Amino acid sequence: MTSVAFSSTTAARHCPALLISAPASGQGKTTVTAALARLHSRLGRRVRVFKTGPDFLDPMILSRACGGEVHQLDLFMGSPEQCKQQLWQAAGEADLILIEGVMGLFDGDPSSADLAELFGIPVLAVIDAGGMAQTFAALAHGLAGYRRGLAFGGVLANRVGSAGHAQMLREALPETQRWYGALGRDDAFELPSRHLGLVQGSEIDDLDRRLDAAADALADSAGTELPPPVGFQPQDLAPTLRLLQGVRIGVARDAAFGFCYPANLDTLRALGAELRFFSPLTDEQLPEVDSLYLPGGYPELYLTELGANWGLMEQVGVHHELGKPILAECGGMLWLGHSLTSLNGDRIELCGVLPAQGRMHARFTALGLQRLQLPLEDGIAELRGHTFHHSSLDTELEPVARGECPNGRRAAEPVYRRGRLTASYIHFYFPSNPAAVAELLHPSSRTSRAGGPRS
Repeated sequence: MTSVAFSSTTAARHCPALLISAPASGQGKTTVTAALARLHSRLGRRVRVFKTGPDFLDPMILSRACGGEVHQLDLFMGSPEQCKQQLWQAAGEADLILIEGVMGLFDGDPSSADLAELFGIPVLAVIDAGGMAQTFAALAHGLAGYRRGLAFGGVLANRVGSAGHAQMLREALPETQRWYGALGRDDAFELPSRHLGLVQGSEIDDLDRRLDAAADALADSAGTELPPPVGFQPQDLAPTLRLLQGVRIGVARDAAFGFCYPANLDTLRALGAELRFFSPLTDEQLPEVDSLYLPGGYPELYLTELGANWGLMEQVGVHHELGKPILAECGGMLWLGHSLTSLNGDRIELCGVLPAQGRMHARFTALGLQRLQLPLEDGIAELRGHTFHHSSLDTELEPVARGECPNGRRAAEPVYRRGRLTASYIHFYFPSNPAAVAELLHPSSRTSRAGGPRS
């Protein structure tokens, strides 16, 4: 895979670091990671936070907690070398690095444990201790000893019933296990969620109050001492050519289109692009741009507003008719279709650029990592990303390619091409192949093999 270039030297850097994981999903990893980030940020420490695996919603909460952007660390979508370079960079500017894991500590391939072991980062295990006594210590002991070579930093009890309950759990731990504190069952800490996960951070009016309350609870139960430092080595990555130098790219960004990796925008900038953000919800005019990038999000929650903004949608249609590039992912693809039907049966007409009709469903219709072999002007290029959605698309277009899931899941998302429009449910991770992204978005590229109807 092509890598985004970063400057490097030969000097290692050291910084305190933790990977926050758990025995399973739903244990409270995001709440704990956010609480730690807020706690140490309030003390004037510079905190860099990363998220393992494909996720847009958790990073929004974590970004508010630490006051900076939260990037992915993913051994599949990126590469070990890219991840190591990200950590080395962070160690040069931070007093603490926090990484939120995905699922349970040993779940998946690659797992959070794989990442922690590769980078030598100690694991902080978050355990939901509700209804649990000394077995809490046995579970912590099992996590710590399951894999030889994995650095286990300590344990934190979540959803404890009282201060006495927390003290009992702490006393049950062996002396080799560091106690990182406890959070109680308190509505003040809870983070609201909806069908795709947590509610977007910008939609939670009292988010700062919740984060401060959780940080206060951790400070009271465990103090503010930093974990031990970890050494990080720089990597020698290939430079990113400025293949989009001077290209103006319009990026949809608002409450309906917020699922965009910060690394994607960084990659476009590294390629030389000038980014111009606009809101499909409220803007009446498209910015003057050469290309459009339409990320995913929650268009189904704003169908009335999107469907009423006819002037902007007509301009998107003109952009397409002029042969200008568009890259649309998931929700962005749905917005380009003729219509989207909500769960209650309301059908709202949309851009009509893509000959397709979308429909929302109550359950996931696809979920999984994606590896894509995409036909481009000079051959086949590999792009990586992931898919997760509650909708389906009905179209007579034939896909130009299909993704495949490396973990054996059935998700195999089609990619559609119509003129200079490329659209898919896949959320692409641009650092996996910046050159391919540049070809999709450069106005002079001849990648324009239109998909035809099904035979």
